[in-house]
Amino acid sequence: MGLIDRLRKHLRSTGRSGADAVPFRDTAPADHKAAPVRRSESPVAPAVPTRFKPAFPYMHPRFAVVDVETTGLSATSDRILEVAVVTTDTNGRILDTWATRLNPQGPVGATHIHGITDDDVVHAPLFADIIEDLNARLAGAALAGHNARFDLAFLRAEYARSGWQMPFVPALCTLEASTHHLPHLPRRRLVDVCAAVGLPPHQAHSALHDATATAALMAAFLHPGRPPRHVDTDLPNQGHAVVWPTAGEGAPLPVPTGGGASGRRLSDRARRNMATATTAPATKPLVHLISRFSLLDARDEGAPERTVAYLEKLAEVLEDGVLDPSEAASLAEVAATYDLATGHVDDAHLAFVRALARKALADGKLTRAERTELTGVAEALRVPTGAITAVLAEATNHHYARHSANLAPLPEDWAHGEPLRVGDRVVFTGCDPNLRERLEKQSEAAGVRVMNGVAKTTAVLVTDGSMAGTKTRKAAEIGTRVVDPGTYAHLLHHLQPAAAAHAPRPHNRAAKQAGSSPVPAVPAAGSEPGPEPAGEQGPEAGRGPAAEPGPGQSSSPTPAELRAWGRANGWVLGQRGRLPQELWEAYEAAHRN
Repeated sequence: MGLIDRLRKHLRSTGRSGADAVPFRDTAPADHKAAPVRRSESPVAPAVPTRFKPAFPYMHPRFAVVDVETTGLSATSDRILEVAVVTTDTNGRILDTWATRLNPQGPVGATHIHGITDDDVVHAPLFADIIEDLNARLAGAALAGHNARFDLAFLRAEYARSGWQMPFVPALCTLEASTHHLPHLPRRRLVDVCAAVGLPPHQAHSALHDATATAALMAAFLHPGRPPRHVDTDLPNQGHAVVWPTAGEGAPLPVPTGGGASGRRLSDRARRNMATATTAPATKPLVHLISRFSLLDARDEGAPERTVAYLEKLAEVLEDGVLDPSEAASLAEVAATYDLATGHVDDAHLAFVRALARKALADGKLTRAERTELTGVAEALRVPTGAITAVLAEATNHHYARHSANLAPLPEDWAHGEPLRVGDRVVFTGCDPNLRERLEKQSEAAGVRVMNGVAKTTAVLVTDGSMAGTKTRKAAEIGTRVVDPGTYAHLLHHLQPAAAAHAPRPHNRAAKQAGSSPVPAVPAAGSEPGPEPAGEQGPEAGRGPAAEPGPGQSSSPTPAELRAWGRANGWVLGQRGRLPQELWEAYEAAHRN
């Protein structure tokens, strides 16, 4: 008796059927006429549909775990490069594995992700060549996959191109199931969920390895100890009753040429940003941000619950630091794969960008490269760049509020002038290297921003007097407060909460013009505060008056001039309101001699 005969005898004797699962329904569109479904009269061994003539040995209720590697994101215009099917019993035990690479009849796409080159598939079969073998493994099974909607959309498109009609089948998505079994995971990539249940790492982006890992994950979810959800125990029986075609029913469809979907048009500026991101090393900060991206953060920022699988796919696409125009345009089609309404997609994109922005500001700083990448992603996802400005302001305020909590008030005998506050910008020059490093680290940890150059927004220049360079000269020109390391350590020890946005701190130039020390004096107890220095009042006054121009230095711009400069350089600014300090810094950096 051969191995296959012994397996058949064993399966007949065990009569296994039924298992718990956490499925999504591979549902047809509303106007689709579903293929007829024959229900079994026996709960143990459902009848084989009459249209299906099997050549596959495992014909009892079962799962077919599917994974595909593709040339891109669009099931309409991209192709399958590699497909794998792992057949399991109703408990997730592996019975059979099968995989093949395919000739996509065009470019292979992102080799740096899936590892497949043009030479690897030049002699591979076409999808139409293997469809009967694949069909035999899928027919009569409930399908499964990790982020299964994506894989099944590609399979359905390839069936249609070959002139076949793939039926809509009950399917188990292990990504969606993980939200039930592991609700607090920050990411839901296959490797993340497998690690969460104790499965060993596997070779990602190989169809067979991914399908095998998904089968093991499914088996963990089906284990009675979890336990499975009883409402889903008939899933393999439902899949077994679906009628599959045994031959093509129409002419093959034309092979698509070119990549990307046409559902969304990118602005010229977005295309320029994405083209730059494709070649420039500035993508590195975004890669760092994506590696720390959390679906929980996106949910907190307002992403609808049903968009979790879509957001995971979006994060996966961005993991290489590049979102090229064709990928950005294909996202509309990917969203349709998950049956997401336009409003849900827009909310998900906004939440995604907001979550990234908060990650970027987690250390209290936002580098120019990080801002550039956030802006590029926002434009590619059609998120208004003004939303980034808003969330950065919110995140900054939250960061300052967190560091401002529980700070002790100043002692009654305080005699060091204006205190140092959370969010203040400080600059160091000279000083003992070890002492300077320690003070800089303490400052950053306390929520004080350590900057490289002196500007009008600098609160304190810390120096021991050993170096009289550019920073010292700049501080003297604009009246920046100068203290020694010991005094600064005392200021830092008595750090005060961040100043309110509507209550600007005194400007150091006022003291300089009066011929006194740059350190402002503390008003006597009970005295009225003096008048504000001359300068524009109202919405723009929060930053303080403009500095007098020093030798060889142009005067600071008026708020109207700065607003015009900002708009010309891509900033989204309203007609009124407080201008962000980052804009002033950008202007100063651009006009610094």
